[in-house]
Amino acid sequence: MGSSDSLSSSPSETATQFGVTKPISIAGPNEADLQRSLELERFLVDSGLYESKEEAIKREEVLGQIDQIVKAWVKQLTRQRGYIDQMVEDANAVIFTFGSYRLGVHGPGADIDTLCVGPSYINREEDFFIILHRMLADMEEVTELQPVPDAHVPVMKFKFHGISIDLLYASISLLVVPEDLDISHGSVLYDVDEQTVRSLNGCRVADQILRLVPNVEHFHTTLRCLKFWAKRRGVYSNVTGFLGGVNWALLVARICQLYPNAVPSMLVSRFFRVYTQWRWPNPVMLCSIEEDELGFPIWDPRKHPRDRTHHMPIITPAYPCMNSSYNVSTSTLRVMMEQFQNGNKICEEIELNKAQWSALFEPYHFFETYKNYLQVDIVAADADDLLTWKGWVESRLRQLTLKIERDTFGMLQCHPYPSEYVDSSKQCSHCAFFMGLQRKEGVRIQEGQQFDIRGTVDEFRHSVSMYMCWKPGMEIYVSHVRRKQIPSYVFPVGYKRPRPSRFSTQQPEKACGEDNLKKDKPEKRTSISPNREKSPFLPAGNKENEADVSVEQRFKRKKDADEDTLKPDRSEKRASISPNKQISLSPSEASSSSRSDMCQESKMENLAMGNSVTSEAGSLERRPELKPEMGSFGAENSESGLGIGIGTLDFACESDVREGNADVVFENGSLNGSEGFQPAFPEELEPTVAIGMVLKAHGGGVNSETVQKPVIRLSLTTTA
Repeated sequence: MGSSDSLSSSPSETATQFGVTKPISIAGPNEADLQRSLELERFLVDSGLYESKEEAIKREEVLGQIDQIVKAWVKQLTRQRGYIDQMVEDANAVIFTFGSYRLGVHGPGADIDTLCVGPSYINREEDFFIILHRMLADMEEVTELQPVPDAHVPVMKFKFHGISIDLLYASISLLVVPEDLDISHGSVLYDVDEQTVRSLNGCRVADQILRLVPNVEHFHTTLRCLKFWAKRRGVYSNVTGFLGGVNWALLVARICQLYPNAVPSMLVSRFFRVYTQWRWPNPVMLCSIEEDELGFPIWDPRKHPRDRTHHMPIITPAYPCMNSSYNVSTSTLRVMMEQFQNGNKICEEIELNKAQWSALFEPYHFFETYKNYLQVDIVAADADDLLTWKGWVESRLRQLTLKIERDTFGMLQCHPYPSEYVDSSKQCSHCAFFMGLQRKEGVRIQEGQQFDIRGTVDEFRHSVSMYMCWKPGMEIYVSHVRRKQIPSYVFPVGYKRPRPSRFSTQQPEKACGEDNLKKDKPEKRTSISPNREKSPFLPAGNKENEADVSVEQRFKRKKDADEDTLKPDRSEKRASISPNKQISLSPSEASSSSRSDMCQESKMENLAMGNSVTSEAGSLERRPELKPEMGSFGAENSESGLGIGIGTLDFACESDVREGNADVVFENGSLNGSEGFQPAFPEELEPTVAIGMVLKAHGGGVNSETVQKPVIRLSLTTTA
């Protein structure tokens, strides 16, 4: 691919190995690669990804001041607890950094992940979250102080002189913490709890990554590039089920190991080439997984059944080695693989001088990709309540994706989008998240087959309602919205939506009325909602959203069964999810994606990834175009391919898309074995009977008395 010259051909250089396998290629850059790297770095600078010298100096000053604060805090507590003067004088705490700041890829305005390591007699629960919190609260320099003691990794969030800080605490088994403490040494893990291990491991992992890459400078540039790409393409979010900062760092570091002499432009290209073909759940590891006498659990699917459920294992290099990407689901993995394929295609064009780097970072048009969405509106009485309530709901959205996958046996695929949106016209504190919906490709369905996920959404709402800090005014609304009904506040200023299809403009009057139903077509299923919940976020013009009704009144509206003897009404742009809401899916033709040619290094890449060299390794098919049903349900809905009856929509998808190979092997026989493991289904959810599942072909049905809360009903039908 234009890179044929090696930086060194000596036997010692050739024998150098980084990571668990030999390099795929030790070839260095040619002039074209060097030029593309310069262009890439110039693009990153022009995109504002580097902080100014003034901001860098300010960050260092802030870290120095925080270091002095925690040292004074420890000395104060040591004196109060009656230790001798010498002990007070020696008392110490040390500040470490991790995350993007420690890895050297932070940008302007980014927060600083920090860890305070203190002595054994200073605890987290009282000393850190109460006494130190009180000290920080009394400082004028500190704003937006927010303790999160119940998090998986307990953290104190605040701003110091405007710089965002995430401060963790770890108490190690030493009476005096030396200033030159080596946190990478395993002795720091002696006699500590698992929360402390997790707090320490952020720094330990960052240090190990920097030790294990061949060229730190090239790693910095490549990681900065890939993080920017992931954010632009909507796949940067650990909590949503995609990948966070440490995940992307580990993926990039592995590519640096496989191509030790490559420059950033080459590494970016190889990143997409390798991970497009990667056969998940084959794990990505920077070093072999080692056990230790300390006895902390490590990632090992042979011993731990839960580890077998992980779809995209990316293993941390510091003991105890863990899967950093356990949040990834089958749906989010599918989305990321599609984005990898798109990135690989663009990089091939860049190497052929057919595209510029800007093409790789084009934003992902999420609201033009799907024809059906779930909208999750989160509201609270004020901005402070919304901050905590939104954080809780957002952390549970991934569970909604998993539950839908579980209860539909993977038939319905969800694409949660990590961005949040705010409707500034609302009088309440509000934000919204969206999920794209589509039926699984490559699955044949029976006539009239239905999947009812009313229980799924009900279960999600119930889990969200268990929030321990719930306050009046904290509400959540889940509603179905079609593409053409997406609220305008999610689009940037000046954005023009795609024009309606020709078919939709030619038949404006054919809505959902019975007069438009053709006798030779089967009547679409209709639903009547006895307990329809009214959402304050329905579009203006809807009978439930009259202009003279205030937002507060909308929140207080109670369910009214008499109002739910529904009539077909095209003015209702979006409805709250109701007990009998149906989404019907029917097949249509799909286009399969063309496979890129195998490059000169493909055999070595497949060997490094544990792949057999086949045309299907790691491949995924492109999402098919959803075609409108040309029939009796009118123009308004045909544009979206949604033949709408009362509360009914259709997804049109291909039935014969071939699924990728699911065989799994360990990378280079790591974990002391070459045997594979089989991923279990479902992920992190016990295999229970699908809630509210209905198969019409088997004569199933739903008793409305047993499930009464607002949810979505999905029915899959085929056309003649």
